Amino acid sequence: MQKNIVLLASFALLLLLSACSNAPSGESTKLELHQLFTDGMVLQQSSQASIWGKAGPNQKIKITSSWEMDAQTQADENGNWSTSISTPSAGGPHELVISNSKQTEIIHDILIGEVWLASGQSNMQMPLKGWPPNDTILHSAEEIAQADHPNIRMFTVARNYTLNSVDSIAGAWLTATPETAADFSATAYFFALRLQQELDVPIGIIHTSWGGTVAEAWTSVEKLRSLGDFDEDLDLISDPAAKEEIDSWFGPLSTMAIPQTNEEWTSISFNDEAYLNGAMSDDIFESVSLPGPIDQIGESSFDGVVWVKKTFTVSDPSQAYTLKIGAVDDMDATFINGKKVGGFETPGYWNAERSFAIPADLLQAGENTIAIRVIDTGGGGLVAGPIEMTTENGQSVSLEGEWMSRAIAEIKEGKFYLYPAATDFSQRPELWQINQNTPTVLYNAMIQPLIPFQVAGAIWYQGESNVGRAEQYQRLFPAMITDWRERWAYDFPFYFVQIAPFDYGNNLSPALRDAQRVSLKTPNTGMVVTLDVGMAKNIHPGNKQDVGRRLAGLALKNTYGKELVASGPLPKMLKIETNQITVTFDQVGEGLFTSDDKLLGFEIAGDDKNFIKAKAEIEGESVVVSSPWVPSPKYVRYAYQDTSVASLFCKDGAGGLPASSFTSENMDLQK
Repeated sequence: MQKNIVLLASFALLLLLSACSNAPSGESTKLELHQLFTDGMVLQQSSQASIWGKAGPNQKIKITSSWEMDAQTQADENGNWSTSISTPSAGGPHELVISNSKQTEIIHDILIGEVWLASGQSNMQMPLKGWPPNDTILHSAEEIAQADHPNIRMFTVARNYTLNSVDSIAGAWLTATPETAADFSATAYFFALRLQQELDVPIGIIHTSWGGTVAEAWTSVEKLRSLGDFDEDLDLISDPAAKEEIDSWFGPLSTMAIPQTNEEWTSISFNDEAYLNGAMSDDIFESVSLPGPIDQIGESSFDGVVWVKKTFTVSDPSQAYTLKIGAVDDMDATFINGKKVGGFETPGYWNAERSFAIPADLLQAGENTIAIRVIDTGGGGLVAGPIEMTTENGQSVSLEGEWMSRAIAEIKEGKFYLYPAATDFSQRPELWQINQNTPTVLYNAMIQPLIPFQVAGAIWYQGESNVGRAEQYQRLFPAMITDWRERWAYDFPFYFVQIAPFDYGNNLSPALRDAQRVSLKTPNTGMVVTLDVGMAKNIHPGNKQDVGRRLAGLALKNTYGKELVASGPLPKMLKIETNQITVTFDQVGEGLFTSDDKLLGFEIAGDDKNFIKAKAEIEGESVVVSSPWVPSPKYVRYAYQDTSVASLFCKDGAGGLPASSFTSENMDLQK
């Protein structure tokens, strides 16, 4: 290894000297690589790996690798260049040397292996450290401490959205260590861990996800146009007059980058002192009733930063008080009489109750002031109740009712736009809201810039934010898969997670789960079922180990040809008889079985589609469903409640994999 490192260094130095000595004196030295091409990266093995960047117009670019494959290309008149280079079988570390006539860039510590794209919403974004206190990862501390895997690398794309396609991203390749893995996507990490252990090759993950986002935000405008469902929104965001209206409002405002780390979030300031020391006149504030939403400017909703404050009276300040707030969506810094008493200032605590002890010498007899800086990063923003101060002996001071509110910054396309104190919001036009859920904006900012980086396939965990639109999702999701494959110009494997049980309160999630199941008609796809790992009261199940491992199982079987059971049972055929329905399954592994004394979760209905609980029995690769209350059954479904749990499994040699929920109402299963 030491000898190889010395040879690589000598090889790179010779190329550097050669490039410099042959350079014409007047040529531009501009040479840039796309952000994916940095130290520690992973390239797809045995492929034609794309590589691209910028240089001076018409400059010639030479690429030389330590695995003895070279490439050459020339920048176009705008300075854009791209080419590909043949990669060897798995191994490393390697180096790439990219040079024009005067400049050389060297990429060190490159591994060659299997590269996967990981995307979706919060259950893919959720890091190995979790989002405590409410959203935690099973055995998180132990998993982080053991995360010493030099052959697992992850590039996390910084969250961003834009109406227009961009070609750049922010992020860095990180090696899995106990110091770095805490911030890795937990689902993607456990996927990579199983692949690395069973394939014994380096695994690279390009992780690009955003919590709370919808599938249409991850789909190109051209593909969305082909569906027709989003034409009204697409017309609006492409309207020059609407764009001019937005630009005229935001154009004069100064901007600030949105933090990418917890440290940046906790140190962020929006001229806070001026709002705490009384320098800002109360005249600039508007009235708002709390508990309640705070994401309004006039009649329009917005995402951004708001100060809310209120004056309250305390008769006995010698008491030990605790401030309680139901929750603040998403983050808060809370002050009493200008002194900070607490706050959840990093992402992930939008639904956490606040409870802050108030120092004994902070309150004063008579009037006091509470001020909360609320940062709403997307979706609904609110301060939830109860809002009160309590003492140990049961006394309380209610802080609910009328407060004063002032918007001080708005989020647009990945930046904070800062509002001066003199801003007259009555002049603000009725702007349609652009955020991370606007159709196509995440594709533009977080998918398009990754193309055409060579990947082995994609894993996806999303759907919660499309609950309630199952019929549309059944068309949208396969269209998105096809869209990505068309853009990459090859039909890579696409493995996804069926959303887990959760009490949405409307029983609409089973239809979304079924839409995901039907999406398996799209070739070269696979689905992980999570009926057995869901949490009825938490939309972020802590067991990401099984989710990642099951995704890896699909890849191991279907992409890498391993002999194993990778999917739970899926309904294949219905046989409707006089008083019963027989459901035959495929993907049955070593056989069907139930985790309970009897099968639960099966329902049956006649022509009226009035489903009732039914008796279900396993017969070989089938389940026979009947009920004396439905003498002429026509429809059957399984696990079709928001909070259904798994009852039917297939044996896989290591326990079992759960069957997917399904309904026969809109399926062609009858034979």
